[in-house]
Amino acid sequence: MKTLYFDCFAGASGDMILGALVGAGVEPLALIEQLELLGVSGWQIDFEKVDRSGISATYAKVKTAPEHAHRHLSEILKIIDDSRLSDRVKDRAARIFSRLAEAEAQVHNELIEKIHFHEVGALDAIIDVCGAAIGFELLGIEKFIASPLRVGTGMIEMAHGRFPIPPPAVAELLKGKPIYAGDIEGEFVTPTGAAIVSTVCEEFGPMPSMRIDANGYGAGARDPQKFPNVLRVFVGQTESTAVADETLLMIETNIDDMSPQLFGYVMDRAFEMGALDCYLTPTQMKKNRPGLLLSILCRSDEREKFLQMLFAETTTIGARSYEVRRRALPRETVRVETRFGPIDVKVASTSNGAVNAMPEFEQCRAAAQQAGVALREVQEAARQAYSCQNRER
Repeated sequence: MKTLYFDCFAGASGDMILGALVGAGVEPLALIEQLELLGVSGWQIDFEKVDRSGISATYAKVKTAPEHAHRHLSEILKIIDDSRLSDRVKDRAARIFSRLAEAEAQVHNELIEKIHFHEVGALDAIIDVCGAAIGFELLGIEKFIASPLRVGTGMIEMAHGRFPIPPPAVAELLKGKPIYAGDIEGEFVTPTGAAIVSTVCEEFGPMPSMRIDANGYGAGARDPQKFPNVLRVFVGQTESTAVADETLLMIETNIDDMSPQLFGYVMDRAFEMGALDCYLTPTQMKKNRPGLLLSILCRSDEREKFLQMLFAETTTIGARSYEVRRRALPRETVRVETRFGPIDVKVASTSNGAVNAMPEFEQCRAAAQQAGVALREVQEAARQAYSCQNRER
């Protein structure tokens, strides 16, 4: 399984992550070409080789035009959704920003919809987050692990005033993750860095047993003496672990007095907030009224935010939750070349070698419309290309 390990001995930030990914093999031009699919202007990114205490590292220098407005989460998600980026990149970037919004909402005791971002809503943060999601995709990363994060110590000036390190949003984002202060004063983990690492990483701890294919060093802006202010990443292969059950949470509520138009919006909100699944089931309720059972599958520590959303967005006055066990097959995305262009194929496999390969629907639909052929013809071409490519491995 292709794995990326974040070695956060000097913390993490958006530009450090971008620099480390380029150092680990992401082609700068390919990354920039993908970022242009965002459809926004007023930015430029340069990748410079710099020295950090004797280590050659890549510094991602993002330049943007001056901005005065602060963006809400909905505005950022619209930029991402309206872009021509792949669905996987869109989903990962949206989850990172949604996690940022949840942290800010918790810190300020506000609804997520009312939160307007300051530093992390600026264009350079959008470039950092989307660039990281693109870099992960270009490298084909399937699993993410991080070391404990050095957060630093002291005080920092922010939009709302002078705050202790780690600032409140970073402390909220890294709740439940291993952190330490270190012996050098200053901020080592930014909100953008904390959001990216905490969203994508499934595990935190020592570096796992892995075959290293590449490593990269992403430079921070500061250059303290005798301390390499860099984020190091390792990219390589780890052994696929046996499929195991995981304990998740199911939140449910029955509704019979809400406009059907609102259910689609609520489902979209649930997925934007990181729900693993959300679906509706027709049901018969009291007084023989037809209703809908709204079900949200999520992580155990996400109960409160989904309950808050349900009470704010639906007519329900009560919801129940219970633990469920899920077993999911290991999966990866393989890009194949067809006569209709490149298509991503989602591949899941069992321990006895059985494989389920499904071409990415939206890509197949777009290719079919462009070529003027039946959708199933593109899907079949992608399946055949995958079978042929798989036999050659």
